[in-house]
Amino acid sequence: MPTFAFQQVDVFTSKRLKGNPLAVVIGADGLSDDTMAALASWTNLSETTFLLKPTSPEADYRLRIFTPSGELPFAGHPTLGSCHVWLSTGNKAKQAHIVQECAVGLVRIKRDGNRLAFAAPPLRRTGPVESNVLDQIVQGLRISHEAVKASQWIDNGPGWVAVMLGSRADVLALKPDYPALGDLKLGVVAPWDAARDGKDASFEVRSFICDRANEDPVTGSLNAGLAQWLIGAGLAPDTYIASQGTVLGREGRVHVDRQGDDIWIGGETTTCIEGTLTL
Repeated sequence: MPTFAFQQVDVFTSKRLKGNPLAVVIGADGLSDDTMAALASWTNLSETTFLLKPTSPEADYRLRIFTPSGELPFAGHPTLGSCHVWLSTGNKAKQAHIVQECAVGLVRIKRDGNRLAFAAPPLRRTGPVESNVLDQIVQGLRISHEAVKASQWIDNGPGWVAVMLGSRADVLALKPDYPALGDLKLGVVAPWDAARDGKDASFEVRSFICDRANEDPVTGSLNAGLAQWLIGAGLAPDTYIASQGTVLGREGRVHVDRQGDDIWIGGETTTCIEGTLTL
């Protein structure tokens, strides 16, 4: 039976078991789609990824990203965690940036001190949230319309829609009614108050995968879309840190930095498990 090198890593944290876990299969070119999907269902993590040889001459590697229920064209914490694994096996970039090939296209990744950061991909859908969708969000979050300070579609692949609330406490207090939220991929964000919340971050974020009744611990793609919206609308500075995972006992930190036309989404990754996988 074939064996593959395997790692499980923790993304968007410097503390093991405090970020978002990711399973990564190395050299997975021989695996079928069905086997990839079955493994992702078996690990039951938010995402399992497969490192493959690139098909684009510009790319350093190709990545396929699976949830327990299907494949994603792009996701943030799998991008950073998989790049961390790719580098840990001795690989080096062909150019100044590491280039990942995935279903959404080519994604640039750079080293930023102890962190890796990816350039936020273009939004596939943006603009105002329809009134009926906003009604659904308000009902599903069990809040009033007045509690929503701003809203926007920020879909860069997974389908994100987002709302901004007034305070970190408002975000942390949410107890969603998942059936009411339907199949939305919903991000919620609010600013920290330095006097009340401290200076460790500027925003609090929560991520609800409503069709799975699941809260994601720390979400790179959501934070990428949020950054494009918030910075573009003047609701956030060009550089900030977002906190995520607090309600789940995690200490996720997402570093956002706008440089020219690019918005970089960064964080640290730590390796928790290394070994071989037999399939």
